[in-house]
Amino acid sequence: MLVLTASAQKREKYEFERNLPVYADSLIADLTFPLAWGNSDICDFGLWKQAARQKVFDCMLTPPPPPAVERAGENSKQKYPYTILFEEQRDGYKARKIEIRLSRYYSVPAYVLIPDGKGPFPAINALHDHGAHLFIGKEKMIRPLACEDSTVIKDAEEWLAGYEGQFFGDYLARHGYVVFSADAPMWGERGQKEGARRDRYDMIAGNMMMYGIDLSAYMTYDDIACTEFLASLPEVDAQRIGCTGWSMGAYRAWMLSALSDHIKVGAAICWMVTTDEQMSFKYSRTENGGFANCFPGLRRLLDYPHIASIACPKPMLFINGSQDKLFPVAGAKKAFATMHEVWKSQGAADKLETELWDMPHSCPLKAQSRVLEFFQKNL
Repeated sequence: MLVLTASAQKREKYEFERNLPVYADSLIADLTFPLAWGNSDICDFGLWKQAARQKVFDCMLTPPPPPAVERAGENSKQKYPYTILFEEQRDGYKARKIEIRLSRYYSVPAYVLIPDGKGPFPAINALHDHGAHLFIGKEKMIRPLACEDSTVIKDAEEWLAGYEGQFFGDYLARHGYVVFSADAPMWGERGQKEGARRDRYDMIAGNMMMYGIDLSAYMTYDDIACTEFLASLPEVDAQRIGCTGWSMGAYRAWMLSALSDHIKVGAAICWMVTTDEQMSFKYSRTENGGFANCFPGLRRLLDYPHIASIACPKPMLFINGSQDKLFPVAGAKKAFATMHEVWKSQGAADKLETELWDMPHSCPLKAQSRVLEFFQKNL
């Protein structure tokens, strides 16, 4: 019997190439984004924001149900009950590991850093990256606590290369911010029993859709709920909450800024682009996006910068890298221009700052410093 290897099983006629349909350019040409500000027939900006936000939620499918009952050992005074699992003192702030009951389905592990002294303090939801590395999540943003396994601590220290050797969350805490970071679904302690494998992410996301829910949307729903939880803490000034992240964390940051009124300021490092550049054959890469930022049908109505513009007139900072191979410079520039038109139309041009740096896909010390400066200015 003749057995052909996968690499040999090619047909002369095909319909997909480099993970895209061969008619990708035609699909892009048909994207008119009818719900975008300026395209929509809604002329009142406040009403447009409501309609655009609701459409995003519609495309996020069914949200996770809220917690149903109080659980033993949890702080029952909270909408989202939580348990403190471990606490340690660091230089100028306390570090806690907690577990929050975010849904009737699941609890979520998270870290919280609380500055020494009398609060309430401004707070930051620090949103971790993707990196095709799912073994750790919150530990990418905040130095793991002593209660963690040595393999987790070692992995987190090695992952710091993308952050130029600094835990971003601890850096913000040392400057007087309560910092919160939780595992997203599929990362860290919310991963797979069989072990963290990137090649299983899309399969699991597809299976989740069979239940009528969207895995990426669950990440965003959780980010919204975690921010609501953060606002409820007595150490936090609920009127001064921001969010930030790099890569997928940046995507999460502008999504959260657009969809949560608790967020007053957002900063996104290395995740902003337009669909016509990101999903085309113009570039040689084969990684274009995927289930980590996919809501069914949404792109037929709104592009990435249109969704981010729901955050207007909040202060927002976007930094992209000119050497970033994941997000084409042309796409970043188009997205920045689109957002500037929106902020300008609302008399808030000075609230939006977009910058293109000579750097690859990374979150170096200077970017973290720039984000801190932006928060100090606006929070």
